[in-house]
Amino acid sequence: MAVIDFHSHILPGIDDGSKNTEMSMEMLRMASEQGVDVMLATSHFYASRHRIEDFLARRQRAYERLAAVKKDFGPELRLGAEVAFFSGMSRADRLDDLTIEGSRALLLEMPFGPWNRSDIREVETLIRKREFQVILAHLERYMGMSENKKWIEELLEMPLYVQINAESLLGWRRRRPLIKLFEKGQAHFLGSDCHRVERREPNLGKGRAVLEKKLGKAFINAMDDRGSRLLRIGGETDV
Repeated sequence: MAVIDFHSHILPGIDDGSKNTEMSMEMLRMASEQGVDVMLATSHFYASRHRIEDFLARRQRAYERLAAVKKDFGPELRLGAEVAFFSGMSRADRLDDLTIEGSRALLLEMPFGPWNRSDIREVETLIRKREFQVILAHLERYMGMSENKKWIEELLEMPLYVQINAESLLGWRRRRPLIKLFEKGQAHFLGSDCHRVERREPNLGKGRAVLEKKLGKAFINAMDDRGSRLLRIGGETDV
């Protein structure tokens, strides 16, 4: 099983993450020192701004620039996307091309505003009809929105995964409800959501340390095993 950073903006010059290959290499160094084996390169995808084929071409160019310098250094990179929710996405062509490389996992960013029944049905269709293994990105960012409380509860009843940002576990006031989500099996993975070196830096190790202190080493091992199986890393199969 592998230590996986489920959310990063490590690719250079493609979104609001790393500016260039030098910064990406420094971020990889930081992640490596924290014991990260695999980083999911989940650059932002917005259907309102990007055509999928254009996004894929830009992502590939950014990856090749970094790979030429990275070589065998640091964590393995798996290409994916942080896909911003959009109306009608459950019917969108080529959505499969935005899944995490080698899997059916789709990192989904919900809207930063009031949700509605139609939005929840879209997510359900992605799971049940399109058979995506949906991972909700940084769910904690929506938990303070009282108007979305009932919709969050409905999402958590679906067969999906929840990713929490490591940074959100570092402040004692914010961590308690998130620890409870992990305890109840309603949160599943950690991501650094790293963007830069000087801010929003790679910090997966710090978040893992909090989880291990609160929930134990066996919990961390089970999380790593679940992630490895979901992404088929090291010969593992789907969960």
